[in-house]
Amino acid sequence: MKQVLTMNDAGGKNYYYKEAVKILRTNIQFTGKDIKSVLFTSCYPNEGKTDIVFQLAVEMGKAGKRVVIVDADIRKSGFIKRYALNEEIPGLSQFLSGQAEKKQIVCSTGYENTDIILSGPVAPNPSELLGQTIFSDLLHELREDYDYVLLDTPPVGSVVDAVVAAQACDGAVIVIESGLVSHKAAQKTLAQLRKSGCSILGAVLNKVDIKKDKYYFSYYKKYGDYYNTKQY
Repeated sequence: MKQVLTMNDAGGKNYYYKEAVKILRTNIQFTGKDIKSVLFTSCYPNEGKTDIVFQLAVEMGKAGKRVVIVDADIRKSGFIKRYALNEEIPGLSQFLSGQAEKKQIVCSTGYENTDIILSGPVAPNPSELLGQTIFSDLLHELREDYDYVLLDTPPVGSVVDAVVAAQACDGAVIVIESGLVSHKAAQKTLAQLRKSGCSILGAVLNKVDIKKDKYYFSYYKKYGDYYNTKQY
């Protein structure tokens, strides 16, 4: 029987945010039936990818899709900190190092059709663990068990983990904070991800101040969007 975690949705999200997540969900579904394992990364820390992954998983679950979140940030888990979860729950690092079985690390979030695998304890060699065959085998099995596998990974600008993990994924999405990331930095992240051979599905422009940006204000007022998703 799966362990059930208490994970509270961020109730303060506004209408535009929620509608944007639904649009992101639809966009990913339209990438094709073979795109099931989707990696999320960013250029820098704190650009909002962990929250986007969680909200997206919940929305997919509500739509009847079976989803599992894989917290692949073994260095500094955004989920354990964001949702104040118990770090002693067996996770990915323990599975990849042979200390836990698959059935021990898959937990229920308490949300419909949505499970999660936490990162587990900090490991001294995260990129080496993610580069093992056991990791790609795990994703292959999860693709059989679920409709979508959503991976939250460290920023590409900080460590190589996301690029290593992307080699075992069907597609990748880059989360970019508006006003923080330069075009040069975004292109560098894109180039790094492309080296993995993983298909780049697009980018999510996050934390847009629609009141200050007249273009986005008029666009989102008309379409009820908060994120801008661009295909590469």
